[in-house]
Amino acid sequence: MSGANPDPYEENITGLEPGGGVPTGETPPGEASTAGPQGHEEHGTRKSTQVFWIAVIGVVVLMSLLYFIGYIVGFFD
Repeated sequence: MSGANPDPYEENITGLEPGGGVPTGETPPGEASTAGPQGHEEHGTRKSTQVFWIAVIGVVVLMSLLYFIGYIVGFFD
């Protein structure tokens, strides 16, 4: 099944040579140049904040463990 080309301006595209080739300088660079500074410094969280949250999680786990051990032993009847 053959039909008409849906792009009526296909032959009028700028930058194409006969046969579909592209001349030098018509294509964008191969990669972006993002090696320079991005305008802000990226820092992770402070060490004290990490230690705080690990301690909080540890206390919650320890309290849960003690509760279940107390329940198994029969302390909470």
